[in-house]
Amino acid sequence: MSTAPSLPPFENARIIIAMGVSSSGKSATGAAIARRLHAPFLDGDGYHPAANKEKMRNGIPLTDEDRWPWLETLAGALREAAEQKGVAVGACSALKRAYRDYLTEKAGEPILFVFLDGDIEMIRKRIEARNHEFMSPKLLDSQFATLERPEPDENVLAVSIEDPIETVAGKVVKQLGHLKVFKRGQ
Repeated sequence: MSTAPSLPPFENARIIIAMGVSSSGKSATGAAIARRLHAPFLDGDGYHPAANKEKMRNGIPLTDEDRWPWLETLAGALREAAEQKGVAVGACSALKRAYRDYLTEKAGEPILFVFLDGDIEMIRKRIEARNHEFMSPKLLDSQFATLERPEPDENVLAVSIEDPIETVAGKVVKQLGHLKVFKRGQ
C-alpha cells in the first residue's frame, strides 16, 4: 500500500528532479527516468562542493548556508541540459519547500519534483546496506527531521518506493506524456 499522498495534477515541465531523503532511490530512479526519456541525468551529489561532502562524510548535517550555492549550481546545470536536449532529469534531496522553490527560481522555469516516498524503517535498511561516498547513515534521522513533505500546491508527483526502481520509473514516465516526443540529440 502506497504512503504517497494524493496530489493534484502537476504542471508540465522539462526539468524533472527525483527528490527524497538519502537512500530513497533518487539517483537510481532519476537515472531510470532519464533513460526512458532519452534525457541527460544530473546527480545532485556531483554538484556538492568539497566542503559539503566533508561535512557529510563526518556525519555533520548541512546548513541552509551550505545548501544554497549547491542548489544554485545544480539548477543552472539542469536548465542548461534542458536547453540543449529539451528535457533533463536530476536527483536532489530537495527536503524543504524553500529548497524546491529556490531550485525552481534559479532554473527560471517549472520543475517537476518526483517525491520518492517511503517510511523511515524501509529507508534505514537501505542506507545501512549501502556504501555511499560521503553520506553517513547517521544523517538519516536529520534527513527525516528536515523533510517537509510536498504540499498540494507544489509541482510534485509523489510515488511510493515500495516497488522496484524500474517499476517506479515506468509509472512516472507514463505520467509525462508531454515529454515523450523528445529524443536524444534534439
